[in-house]
Amino acid sequence: MLVTSETDGQLVEEGAQAINLSPVNSRQVQAQAQPQPPQNPAQGAEGLEPAAVANTELSAVENGHVHMMPSEEAAMEEKVPMENYDIPAHVLAFVPPDGGFRAWLVMLASFLCNGIIFGIINTSGLIYNKISQKLEEEGDPNAALKTSAMTALAIGSTFFMSVVAGVMTDTLGIRVTTFIGGALATAGMFISSFFYDKVEVLMITYGLMFGGGASLAYTPSLVILGHYFQRWMGLVNGFVTAGSSVFTIVLPFILPYILEIGIQTTFQVLAGITAFLMIAGLVFKPLMPILPQPRPVYDDTCKGQCKAFFSRIINFKIWKNKRYVIWTLAIPSALFGYFVPYVKHVKLILGQDTESQILIQCIGATSGLGRILFGFIADCPWVNRIILQQISFFCIGTLTMLITAANAMPFFIVIALFMGLFDGCFISLLGPIAFDIVGTAGASQAIGCLLAFCSIPLTCGPAIAGYIYDQLGSYLIPFLCAGIPPIVGSLVLFSISCMKQPPQGAPGSPVREPPEKQNNVPATEEPKETHQLMSEEEQSGV
Repeated sequence: MLVTSETDGQLVEEGAQAINLSPVNSRQVQAQAQPQPPQNPAQGAEGLEPAAVANTELSAVENGHVHMMPSEEAAMEEKVPMENYDIPAHVLAFVPPDGGFRAWLVMLASFLCNGIIFGIINTSGLIYNKISQKLEEEGDPNAALKTSAMTALAIGSTFFMSVVAGVMTDTLGIRVTTFIGGALATAGMFISSFFYDKVEVLMITYGLMFGGGASLAYTPSLVILGHYFQRWMGLVNGFVTAGSSVFTIVLPFILPYILEIGIQTTFQVLAGITAFLMIAGLVFKPLMPILPQPRPVYDDTCKGQCKAFFSRIINFKIWKNKRYVIWTLAIPSALFGYFVPYVKHVKLILGQDTESQILIQCIGATSGLGRILFGFIADCPWVNRIILQQISFFCIGTLTMLITAANAMPFFIVIALFMGLFDGCFISLLGPIAFDIVGTAGASQAIGCLLAFCSIPLTCGPAIAGYIYDQLGSYLIPFLCAGIPPIVGSLVLFSISCMKQPPQGAPGSPVREPPEKQNNVPATEEPKETHQLMSEEEQSGV
């Protein structure tokens, strides 16, 4: 049985180990004993006086269970039903090291994971053109459709499979999930080299295997950062997510030379690069101790067993968090029209194909800069990360609408530069906000579910814009419509600020405690042995 109190710095010692119980969760789980009457009327039937709480002491561990024993001055004994026995892992006063060789190594590995995954996806157009050209030479009338379906599957599965990645991260662990994802993505890319002329096979090997494997590696690469960083979480996430911008800029200069050798060689080289994801899985060593959660008892019926199974693998608690529900619905809604083909719109206005490609480079460069810049700003204790993300969405929506008023290349470049800057802002804050709202214990599935929802607008938005263009012959209306969702999404996020704020520094609080007020208990690189949480029935052997 584990007991927490509202006091700071209560230590439970077992031998040489110490586990710090922190008041992160406001719920109190108290020792089950005979209740004592309150000492005064102000104390009430449920609470205890601060003096009594402050004087409580925790005894040594007996048979693997932590017990709270009253001190000489006061006793704290009140029976609490097991349904209130709700202690997530972050109730431990776990403070990431915020530095050290392994922490920087993990950050670098996450940077390369993001760069490899999205660098390959963002430059898939080069492979697309090569395969499409080959199919057209063979007389395939559906060459463009088949090739675009292959790349769309890769993008869609990378985001949609994130919910599976979140569940696997919680059940199998960060290391195992990342390694499986890297192995699956590498195998898919390598097998594609032998079937590069069969698009139907590439839809499975490149679209599903590589995309699904990339998803299994991407989600843990964000979750692991919470095990090593806290004070500079925003800046670290900005640096990590900037990896996609760096690789997106570098790979287009390298791939054309490899493609001249052959498509088969290109897939094999990319398979070798993708294999690094497996190495990253070995680097991602989790630090946070995980406490087993008490699970409700279900009956032996088929329905009851199904509920018991899903309760073990799915974190339903995050969906009881109203802040997370609003946030995870507002973000995907704001992304409709995110990939509207602005380059084609510029080419239609200016009639220039070469100069319009400069916009991609402008967005890529400032997006990487924005991720690091706004990541640094987001780490300031007085900065509300959700409001910062609202500003980025509002600016993205406004800039999208302003594209319709631009009629010269300098105006398009200015819009693209600011578009990339705010794009980097919203992307770099996804991970830190997830940690702020649900805590470290629920971050894996929270991020996974969010990315899965984002797959819908990212794949449907451009198609809807293309359909409107086919009907009207102009991108004026599509761009005006594409600017509305980000603005509406930014306004919806205001409802989170209107809710009652949790205590500063607790999960769900958008504002962090300053570092000098945090309980700076350094985390060792070896996870502490955790004590098993058991119900009263389990302790008695029932």
